[in-house]
Amino acid sequence: MSSSLPEPLKEQVRKTALKHAIANRLKYGQARIEPVINKVFGEFRNFRQYSKEIASLVREVVQHVNSLSTEELRNLSEEVGVSPEGEAKTGARTLPPLPNTESWGRIVTRFAPNPDFVIHLGNARVAIISYTYATIYKGKFILRFEDTDPRTKRPIPEAYRIIREDLKWLSISWDEEYIQSLRMNIYYEYLRKLVANGHAYVDLCKPEIFRDLRNKGIACPHRSEDPSVHMDRLDKIFAGEYGEGEAVIRLKTDLNYADPSVRDWVLFRIIDTARYPHPITGDKYILWPTYNFAAAIDDHLMGVSHILRGREHTVNTIKQMFIYSYLGWRYPEVLNLGRVGLEKSILSKTWIKTQLKSNPDKFMGIDDIRFGTISALRRRGIAAETIKQIILELGVKGVDAIISWENIAATNRKILDPVSKRVFVVPNPVKIEILGVKEKISVDIPFHPSSNLGSRRFTISSPEVYISSRDAETFRKVGFLRLMEFANIKFVKEKDGKIVAEFLGRDVEEAKKLGAPIVQWVPVEHSTKVIILKPEGLKLRKIKCVGEDTIKGMREGEVVQMVRLGFGRIDRISGDLVVVIHAHD
Repeated sequence: MSSSLPEPLKEQVRKTALKHAIANRLKYGQARIEPVINKVFGEFRNFRQYSKEIASLVREVVQHVNSLSTEELRNLSEEVGVSPEGEAKTGARTLPPLPNTESWGRIVTRFAPNPDFVIHLGNARVAIISYTYATIYKGKFILRFEDTDPRTKRPIPEAYRIIREDLKWLSISWDEEYIQSLRMNIYYEYLRKLVANGHAYVDLCKPEIFRDLRNKGIACPHRSEDPSVHMDRLDKIFAGEYGEGEAVIRLKTDLNYADPSVRDWVLFRIIDTARYPHPITGDKYILWPTYNFAAAIDDHLMGVSHILRGREHTVNTIKQMFIYSYLGWRYPEVLNLGRVGLEKSILSKTWIKTQLKSNPDKFMGIDDIRFGTISALRRRGIAAETIKQIILELGVKGVDAIISWENIAATNRKILDPVSKRVFVVPNPVKIEILGVKEKISVDIPFHPSSNLGSRRFTISSPEVYISSRDAETFRKVGFLRLMEFANIKFVKEKDGKIVAEFLGRDVEEAKKLGAPIVQWVPVEHSTKVIILKPEGLKLRKIKCVGEDTIKGMREGEVVQMVRLGFGRIDRISGDLVVVIHAHD
């Protein structure tokens, strides 16, 4: 079995090494081999079997870069997209320049989700960065739905709409939109070309037999048959003479390739769409392209210059390069991104779909706030700008990253604080009767201490208010409280399940002298029921509260800052009940 570095992979390694070697020399005056090798291995960690050859190739590239004159280095750095600063400005955030931009007529990027589910934070990373690059270079951004597997990754009809809505919410717009299931005749055209030219063949072997042959590096008996035989079989497939599992169409690659999955991989397979109808095309087609075929054809036809995708797609790049080689096309530049995780949240589409199906009563739907989907983050009260800022800060690193809720909260807080109304909500309320209030008191409280967000007025005729049970415990111990923006009170006694307190006046300086803790409160006559839903991992806490009744006049979807409790999004208003989803402190 051959262990040499395959040509398509070798070219990718060379390009990557060149980029890092130039950047290293620009930074240190002389490119150093070790850090460049580490960078390259970080992006090609799935190909450790070629480590010696990769290291040797990197050394050659580093030596070449170090031999260049200053002018040659400058010209080459511009060609591959490495600047002396190593960055291309994108407003307040930065992304490294794209490689080889000068050799492409127009920069075209794409986001290609599978509508078998909604998008999550990891998907959004690709969308945001791809769109940002298209904007930086005044290029084109494409949205492409990759929906060519109606059997194992069956598209969900509403997912197309929700994905569009999520992208628009992220302020991402696209110049062109494509749906692969509506492009089947285009794929068939290129399939026929590959078969007719002897680059692809119809395989009639049983899967287990082919797998055994492939693992041994032995050709399938159908591989060497004349292209005319395979063209005839292809016609029979279209005529419905072969059923699901009876035939597949494979691309001729390298039977000695180190990774068996690359050896003569499947281009098309038959799917019984009478049994598994496609939500858009129904049972019109039975021969469906695999991801790697449809994506490869579309990237060329749509003029995609730069592909940003997860590092797990490295092998797919190698597979697709065989198609490009046969068709005489230039393969796009590829930037492999590391995986993104979200602390204490679930991003796995498979896991979420399984849970929603097996435990429908346990979760709130695809936008359940315990998930890491974009719909869930939006429902939770995370601003679109927060997501974009964090993603752009991550950049295009090839290493995996876990985004902490602490980071999300810090960024979200800066964005929301100036524009969010501050309201009073008390959890586990305890009633206080205040003695000594001799007349109605009107209290005007601004919704924000510095932003002009308006105010509300509480006219208090009945001297009863709610505070939280925790603040009630503090009141018992300290003996004094300052009801925020209202009054100073003194603990007297407890009676009939409530606290009796004495009104001491409204002067805030007096409260400071008394050492009275300042707490939020809700007047009984201006109160409404509030339930706060607080995600804690896969658990969902329901906190019973009362809140000021002005919340009922706000709109569903509005984000508020609950004083001393944190930010929350108003999820539902139903009569005297308001449901608020806790975003973060």
